[in-house]
Amino acid sequence: MRVGVRHHRVEVDGIHVFFREAGPSDAPALLLLHGFPSSSHMFRALIPALAKHYRVVAPDYPGFGQSDFPDPKVFSYSFGAIARLMERFTETIGLRRFAIYIQDYGAPVGLRLALANPGRITDLIVQNGNAYEEGLSPAWDPLKQYWQHPTPVNREQLRGWLDAEGVRQQYVAGVPARLLPLFSPDTWTLDWALLSRPGNIDAQLDLFYDYRTNLSLYPEFHDFFRRYKPPTLIVWGRHDPFFTVQGAEAYRRDLPDAELHYLDTGHFALETHGDRIAALIREFMARDTDHTRPNSEQPTASTIQE
Repeated sequence: MRVGVRHHRVEVDGIHVFFREAGPSDAPALLLLHGFPSSSHMFRALIPALAKHYRVVAPDYPGFGQSDFPDPKVFSYSFGAIARLMERFTETIGLRRFAIYIQDYGAPVGLRLALANPGRITDLIVQNGNAYEEGLSPAWDPLKQYWQHPTPVNREQLRGWLDAEGVRQQYVAGVPARLLPLFSPDTWTLDWALLSRPGNIDAQLDLFYDYRTNLSLYPEFHDFFRRYKPPTLIVWGRHDPFFTVQGAEAYRRDLPDAELHYLDTGHFALETHGDRIAALIREFMARDTDHTRPNSEQPTASTIQE
């Protein structure tokens, strides 16, 4: 039996945050943090697949999905600001300790949250979310040039990524042709409809520039991994043209007991391998049956090609 998903909006520090939720309110919690250019919509099938035994919550960041799109004059479109708002969001809805699923932008948002609240994070689930410089493919070179030389010309060159076709490519680039029919055009059509609101592209360019601050925090993320040793599941679309398999392997330097699975897909692995990822999460979290105890027991190291 599939569990119904509830849709809510809650005010957090003057901003209305939209979120999807399912599962018992007193069950172990799992916070799903979406990537670019998506929203909690990317978790539409995963949420009910996990909700029988977990309280599953997936918010939209400001400027994404169905959350408010505040004026940049009153809200800073930076990863620090989004992470702080997500921290306040978890407090507002009563998430005390929770696992985090991090993908793309969700990685720096979730890991910043973990740095601020290490005792609240029970488990770490990583899906094509980078925390190591070697995971950034050459596709990032224009962004790196902008970080080093934030000129109007370099900023405008990035605007070329932010059109309807650029959004579609986030989903399908690198994906084997046999899997392309599994992608619904509704995904990138919805993303583009929301991103193309007046002023939103400039907010996204602000986030592109601010992404450089995440790299500065990588050593702190690595220290968090080594110090707190959160039980970790990594599922990685091996054909991702943005975040490479080297980025997946790098996690094992600081989390040697992490469980790693490669999937024959791209950046948005849930679109093609959602059932498999849901099964892996259920198996992984079932091994950690007491989510209130210290994160001391680790799964046996493994790398599985799928």
